[in-house]
Amino acid sequence: MNDVPDDTPRGVVPPEMEGRRLDQALELVLPGAGLRARKRAWEAGVVLVDGFPRPKGYRVMAGQVLTLRAGEPAGAAGGGGEPGGVPEGVRVVGQNTGLMAALFKPGGVHSEAIAGRPGSSVEQCLGAFWPGRFARLVNRLDLPTSGLLAVALSEAMAARYRELEDQAAVTKVYAALVLGQVETPFVCAGAIDAARRRVVRVLDEADPTGLRRTEVEPVLAQAAPGATLVRCIIHKGARHQIRAHLAAAGHPVLGDGVYGPQEGPRLYLHHFRLRLPEFEAAAPPLWPEWADWGLGKDRF
Repeated sequence: MNDVPDDTPRGVVPPEMEGRRLDQALELVLPGAGLRARKRAWEAGVVLVDGFPRPKGYRVMAGQVLTLRAGEPAGAAGGGGEPGGVPEGVRVVGQNTGLMAALFKPGGVHSEAIAGRPGSSVEQCLGAFWPGRFARLVNRLDLPTSGLLAVALSEAMAARYRELEDQAAVTKVYAALVLGQVETPFVCAGAIDAARRRVVRVLDEADPTGLRRTEVEPVLAQAAPGATLVRCIIHKGARHQIRAHLAAAGHPVLGDGVYGPQEGPRLYLHHFRLRLPEFEAAAPPLWPEWADWGLGKDRF
């Protein structure tokens, strides 16, 4: 992979953008730029996909990193912002040398660097944890969501992770505190419409791949007044999937002002455990209520 300086505008292709042509995906690194500016960018070969130039008709894949080659004026991309140091609370919580690692991300920290968005992110500090090594985020969490971020430590493992997701061989376990009483397990299988939407929509029809579904199981009734602690399991996620699925089922996550009745001091959604054939990692319990519940990690 070509070396790309950390201060170049960059963006990670989200799942809902998979399969788009490169010239359509350029909004990730050239937000607000017109058609002419985008055309000049790919014609000049300054747009890189995972460090390499590609033609405009190239179809991007989720998780790929789009960057502008060093020397491209920052103004052309809306400014990427200078990367800061390691955000407070971000740390390594598991590693299989040469394959995978996991970082813990507190709520309120961005997972990825997006051109035009100020502030540091976990993506921008990967070099601080693995200097001189290949390291790529292969999952993302919403800004207010806490928990595990998976890091592939080789190009081959990044590709392997995607293959395992498509085989439902990646298991992501979340803890969520939701409004209402959940008495029995249920599954949310409605397709997620995230196309050009800040707030996604759950469709009546099932996800055509059968992969983007959320399995929900009650863990502790009345964990908070009028709320249930649940375990949520997904294998391949879409943007806001768990939050949207739970809200559509009538049980929005506590503190979710987007899909629930009101925003709170924290979003009670925590990516607790990650399992795949080559790797497993667990995040520490985070919420102050956890000690009162008397739950061990084995519950998740």
